[in-house]
This record gives sequence, C-alpha cells and structure tokens, in this order.
Amino acid sequence: MRSRAPPPPLPLVVLLLGGWASLCGAFYLPGLAPVSFCDEGGEKAGCKSKIELFVNRLDSVESVLPYEYDAFDFCQDAEEKRPSENLGQVLFGERIASSPYKFTFKKNQQCQVACMKSYDPENTNDKNKLEFLKKGMRLNYQHHWIIDNMPVTWCYDFGELHKFCNPGFPVGCFVASDGRAKDSCTINSEFNKKNTYYLFNHVDITITYHSAQNENWLGARLVTARLEPKSYKQTDINNLSCEGPPMEISAEFNSKLNLIYSYSVKFEENNNIKWASRWDYILESMPHTNIQWFSIMNSLVIVLFLSGMVAMILLRTLHKDIARYNQIDSSEDAQEEFGWKLVHGDVFRPPRKGMLLSVFLGQGTQIFIMTFITLFLACLGFLSPANRGALMTCAVVLWVLLGTPAGYVSARMYKTFRGEKWKTNVLLTALLCPGIVFADFFIMNLILWVKGSSAAIPFGTLVAILAMWFGISVPLTFVGAYFGFKEKPIEHPVRTNQIPRQIPEQSFFTKPLPGIIMGGILPFGCIFIQLFFILNSIWSHQMYYMFGFLFLVFIILLITCSEATVLLCYFHLCAEDYHWWWRSFLTSSFTAVYLFIYAVHYFFSKLQITGTASTILYFGYTMIMVLIFFLFTGTIGFFACFWFVSKIYSVVKVD
Repeated sequence: MRSRAPPPPLPLVVLLLGGWASLCGAFYLPGLAPVSFCDEGGEKAGCKSKIELFVNRLDSVESVLPYEYDAFDFCQDAEEKRPSENLGQVLFGERIASSPYKFTFKKNQQCQVACMKSYDPENTNDKNKLEFLKKGMRLNYQHHWIIDNMPVTWCYDFGELHKFCNPGFPVGCFVASDGRAKDSCTINSEFNKKNTYYLFNHVDITITYHSAQNENWLGARLVTARLEPKSYKQTDINNLSCEGPPMEISAEFNSKLNLIYSYSVKFEENNNIKWASRWDYILESMPHTNIQWFSIMNSLVIVLFLSGMVAMILLRTLHKDIARYNQIDSSEDAQEEFGWKLVHGDVFRPPRKGMLLSVFLGQGTQIFIMTFITLFLACLGFLSPANRGALMTCAVVLWVLLGTPAGYVSARMYKTFRGEKWKTNVLLTALLCPGIVFADFFIMNLILWVKGSSAAIPFGTLVAILAMWFGISVPLTFVGAYFGFKEKPIEHPVRTNQIPRQIPEQSFFTKPLPGIIMGGILPFGCIFIQLFFILNSIWSHQMYYMFGFLFLVFIILLITCSEATVLLCYFHLCAEDYHWWWRSFLTSSFTAVYLFIYAVHYFFSKLQITGTASTILYFGYTMIMVLIFFLFTGTIGFFACFWFVSKIYSVVKVD
C-alpha cells in the first residue's frame, strides 16, 4: 500500500524540475581539450599557428541520403587526411576529411583561390560531375565544415528579432522554370534568372578568438567560426575581384564552363566568450526552450491526473476492498464474493505464448537500462555535441554489455511461466529482436550502398558489429540466462486452481482491444512534443542538446506507462478478467503504435523528402525506433502491473 503523504504542490515540483533541467544544461564537458594558437613565428610547445579546416559529409532535408564531400566535384586537399572516427560517427555516416582551405592565425586573407574546376560538354565524366552538382543545389544539400572541432556556422536573420545560426551552408540554389526562387535563392535579388542554378563558390570566413591575457595559458583559443556564402562569376584565376554578378549555371550544358572557388578569412578578438561556452551562440539561436517548458508542464498535468486516479484507487477503493474481503469469515458470506478477489485462483495462471513474452521482457529490460544510463551520461554533459558520435557509441556499447540482465530476466520470467524449453528461450532472447533490427539495418545499408551514400556502413564495421553481437552480447546473455534458470521461480502470493474459471461477458470498455488502445494515449501525450525535436534532429539535421529536458520526459514516461497500466489492470480484474499478462505488456507498448502514426504524420507534413530510396530509408529506420520503443514501454507496463497484482493479492486473506 502507498503511504498517505500529501503530494508536493505543483509550483515546488516545477521549481525542482527547472533546477534539474538547468543543471543538466549548464554542466558541460566538451569533447576535446582546448587547443592554443599563436602568431606565425611565435610558436611554442602546445601552441600552433596553422589552422586546418575539415569538411564533413553533405546532407539535405529533402533527401535521407548523405554524401561524402569527395562525391561532389569540390576542391580537394592534395594530401588528404582523415581523422579516426568512432563507431557512432561511422553509424551516422559522418566522413571527415582535410580540405585545401588552410589559414595562419591572425593573418587576414582577401579573395584567395582554393581551386578551379573545368567542365567540357563533350566529356561524359564532366557532364556526370556537373549533373551531380546541380542535383546537390536542387535538393538543397548543405556543407558541414569544422574548425578546431567546432562547426563553421552560417548566421542569418530569422524574422525581425531573431538570428539563427545554422551549422551548415548550402552548396547553391535553384530558380525554377516558373521563376520561383527555391531555398537560399531568396536571399539575393540577383538570383532571378529562370531555370538557372546559382553556385556559392566563395566564402567569407570570420574566426573569433579569446586571447590569453590574464589567463594561465599561452596564445589564444578559437571561440567562434562563422562564414557567409557568396556567389561570384570569376573569369580570371590570376586576377580575382570577389565582386560582380553571381555564378550562374544554366540548366542546359552546351558550352565549356569554369568554376573558380575562392575564400576570404579575417580574425577578430572577443574576450567576452569563454572557450567552454563557445557552442552557446549556436544552441541559443534555436528557439526551443519555451516550447520545452510547455512540454514538461503538459506531461506533468497528465502525470498528476494519473497519479491522482491511481492514488484514489489504491488508497480508497482498494483499501475498502481489502478490509471488506478480510472481514468475511463465515462460509455463507464467502459465497457473496465479487470483484477482483473472485479471480485469485486464476490471476497467476501462466499466459499463452509465455516464451515470446519472456523474450520481449528480457530485451525490454536491456533497452531500459541502456536508455537510462545513456540519457544520464548525456544529461551530465559527457555526450555533448562537441563529442562527435559519442551518444551512439555509448548506446551501442552499453547494449552489447547489457546482455546479462536480458538473459536473466527472460530466463527467470520463463521459469515463472512454467516453461521447459530453456534452450529455445536463451537463443530467442539473444537473437530474435537484435536479429530483426540487424536485418532491417542491413537492408537499409544495401540501399545506401547502391546509391553511393556516405551513410553506407563499411563492410569492416558491419563485421565488427556482428563480432560484438555474437562475441560479447550473446555469451553475456547465456551467462544471465544460466543464473536466471538457477534461481527459483518467482513465488506468487496465492495458489492457482487446476480448472480455469470462466470469464463473464465483458462490456465494450473492458474488452482487451479498447483498453490497449486507450492505454497508449496518455504516455504518448507526455512525449509527443519532445518527439518532434528528436525527429527534427534526426531528419532535419538540427542539433539536439537538451538532454536535461529529455531525461525528465523519460522519467515522466516511466511513471505514466506504469500508472496507466496499473489503472486499466485494476478495472479488468474487477470485471473478473484475469488475462492480464499480455494485456499489461501491450497496454503501455501500444504507445509505439502512436509513435509510428506520428512519424507518418511528420513525414507528410514536415519533411520535403523526395525519391523512393529516401522514403524506404525513412520508414525502415522508423521501424527500428518503433520496435525499440515497443519493447521498452511494454516492459515498464508489465513489471508495474506484476508488482501491483502481487501486492494486492498478498494482503487479502484467501482460504
């Protein structure tokens, strides 16, 4: 039974949550140690003058297919270097390489040549390269450049009072045949010729640094890197002016074409920005915080409503039920039993398909622990955007190492269900759900590989993932299952009758399907706003950094799934329907169906994705998310209901 302590007032709850969210936002551990830069000639140990610009993959909101920088015919470094990438970066398709854009600290440069590319209409290879470049402009592909592990941002006015800083900038833009300027062609009135592409072939880069005056370190540290893309029609590579009409590329390729890429760079000092907070200007430009607070308040109202309902049932109705049941001693009164006590001899009867349910519970436990630890570390700042790929790497490694709890929970529950095929149980726990995810992932990877996308996982990485699965995760699952089967089955507080009791005719609302459909609505109501930002970060390539809010929503989701399942479970038991095992799992896991419906709505209303391959990829990856969410929420609901049922039948007297 729950204690009768009054719930804390809403303002106090909001204040505590606000403090936690702000702590998670403020405690920031960047991914790398700071690098100091000195003037040319003044280099010392731990201080360098050369600044390298690295290029990453190009992506688009109109296509799920990212491409390597080298896939487009841009300027390439003669001595190309590729920094080592972690597992998360490889899985997300990041491909970082050095570029020909080299700078010297504090040395301003004006209108420097990066390279020139020539295209001949007679040459098939040139035609294909130019066509691919046009496709990049038509689908609004974005460059992602990096200086000192920091994104080079393009900041522009967004509305009257707001400035938005985008960690990418477009390859170019396209004016359609009807004269409609698409995407970034709207920023310049000179981009007005119909059926014409405009290439951003010049960049003005501004690097801001924090000098070491009155500090205990040498030189200076870079705190921002901004650029402004420009389009100039250059004709003489030896005499650049970086002004004049824009660089037009006609849709019809009939004559020779020379594209000259150029850049300017200038350095500015700003001692107001600290190195540790240098990402803040990007994050602050994203107008999300107010909506996040609305999301938290919305979730809190749902939780308080559900908690009130559950508290009322536990403290009033259940208390009366138990008191009344325990007062009945005489045999004639015993004939007048009704409600949930009637089914005490059947409530712990093992479910049908107990093997599958136990496997789902094992996998769900593994996902729950993985998600909790990953979000907690992210909330503390260990998996910040500066630490590229760390979030995905952490999640995958944790999943591999958490095979033991999966095996243990699955084996223990299967034994409780009186199952005897323990070998099948262990193999299914280790292989069923990960196998489905891997098969889906492999098909998606084949599509990416056929399309030549940078997101295609190299064969070596696929082998490494399989080795981690079969070499670490599967043996750990076997170890967990061994200990699970050695344990005694979970003891139930009441005995199960040999002959099953007949279930009376149920009303519409106590039938399984309506209850399951209703059960998923409230948990989904808690997460749908947060879900919008998560989908934005995945498909619209926006940075996701508010892990404090996400961790709060995660905790609220746990509470909501548990309470909604317990509430419906109580109603069904009162209606003398004792088939609660699968229903408790499916009630909360139905939230995953609403997640899928929302993902379909998001695809058609928010994204401009074109092409069959991109559509298949979107729904393929969405299905992996839905399966993981299905297992996770179902497991939470099941164990909450299992605890509730065990508790209420343990305090009632049964002959």
